[in-house]
Amino acid sequence: MHPNSRSFLAIVITGIWINASEFFRNEVLLKKYWIDHYQSLGMVFPSASVNGIMWIIWGFLFAITIYSISRKFNLLQTTLLGWLMSFVLMWIVIWNLNVLPGSILVCAVPLSLLEAFIGSYICKKISPIK
Repeated sequence: MHPNSRSFLAIVITGIWINASEFFRNEVLLKKYWIDHYQSLGMVFPSASVNGIMWIIWGFLFAITIYSISRKFNLLQTTLLGWLMSFVLMWIVIWNLNVLPGSILVCAVPLSLLEAFIGSYICKKISPIK
């Protein structure tokens, strides 16, 4: 397979993995926490189609980020850098906006680390550096 095809495939499969992981974590496991937290702020949790589309875009941008990092760093470094850039920075921003339900971090931190690790692993396996 051509190297560019392998790169594209790595990004697509990683993006699919990330979006599936995000959906499971936020829509299946943690949705009630999000809704309750927003209600406590007098707000409605944003769950319109456009919000879902934006999160899908975020997932594929995260996949591109992981792929790019994986070109220069090993699996563990790629995982940690990708996780820091995508999750920790996002949590800081949404905490600063007062819309992060802190109680979800007990579940979200390990699952997001797993998500970043598997995404990094996919990129390393499908499109290894020669």
